[in-house]
Amino acid sequence: MRRPLARRPLLALAAAALLLPTVAGCGSDEDDAGLVIYSGRNEKLVEPLLEELEKAVGTTVAVRYGDSAELAAQILEEGDKTKAGLFFSQDAGALGALSKQGRLAKLPQASLDQVDAEFRGGAGDWTGTSGRARVLAYNPDKVAKVPDSVHDLVKPEWKGKVGYVPTNASFQAFVTGMRVLEGDDATRTWLKGLKANDPKVYENNLNVLEGVGEGEVSLGLVNHYYWYEQVAEKGEDKVGAKIHFLPGGDPGALVNVAGVGILKGSDQAPVAQKAVDFLLSKKAQTYFAEETKEYPLAAGVTTKVKDLPPLDSLEAPKIDLGKLDSLQETLKMLQDVGMV
Repeated sequence: MRRPLARRPLLALAAAALLLPTVAGCGSDEDDAGLVIYSGRNEKLVEPLLEELEKAVGTTVAVRYGDSAELAAQILEEGDKTKAGLFFSQDAGALGALSKQGRLAKLPQASLDQVDAEFRGGAGDWTGTSGRARVLAYNPDKVAKVPDSVHDLVKPEWKGKVGYVPTNASFQAFVTGMRVLEGDDATRTWLKGLKANDPKVYENNLNVLEGVGEGEVSLGLVNHYYWYEQVAEKGEDKVGAKIHFLPGGDPGALVNVAGVGILKGSDQAPVAQKAVDFLLSKKAQTYFAEETKEYPLAAGVTTKVKDLPPLDSLEAPKIDLGKLDSLQETLKMLQDVGMV
């Protein structure tokens, strides 16, 4: 049985950037590579895809893996001296932060037009590559009626029964989305209410899902694809948790994207553009649909994952994903309420 993870202090982004992992490559180090990718996407999830990307772009590729926010901070710190040619982010907020500072190059309209405007940057300098929805995981043996809003989680009946990962980028992006949608005061009040309700802190989303399935907690805040991956691996009858897509534009139903942007002024721009085109291609979009169980956003690819609701059927909140760039303010708020 996984035990909830003890809370840990959060490093400042700039300081944390200095502690990022070294390059994990597709066959080259940064100095020799034709393309250097800073990837906030998990290595286990995307390494096979990036190996295919290396073949597609026709040059050696080196990948630096790390937390998306920390990698974005590192790019800002490195400025024009960054070795990165392409930033592959886990979430829109980190891309928005680079866009806000003018660090991303304008993408060709042909690339932008492959993805709906709601899933790319308003300045035309980054695009989503795959999408994921925030959901409530629940244990059907412990929950008679699943809440339809994250605001319900601060009610007394859920005290000690909710699992989450406050250090996770997706949770922090959700909190940022709530700040954009409902304001800082309302978000701070909700966070304080959740903290007072004694939620269980886990190391990652998969641990939350497993904790819900084993009855350690009744509910959990996760991304949808963790459940579908577990079902594909084990069979639905072996996964104790179920998931609930929240209705009515609830902030807990945020659909965020992983995405890419080319670093402005990089001499790697031509090959980086080839990489963008590959990530929007049918091959890559099919990988996201079938392997990572995310929502494909381009190339006319639709998900064939059993029981996964179509993307356009989700009642996600209407939000400019580029406005999820105020992560540092979110981190400060989480620190102030004692969640990180």
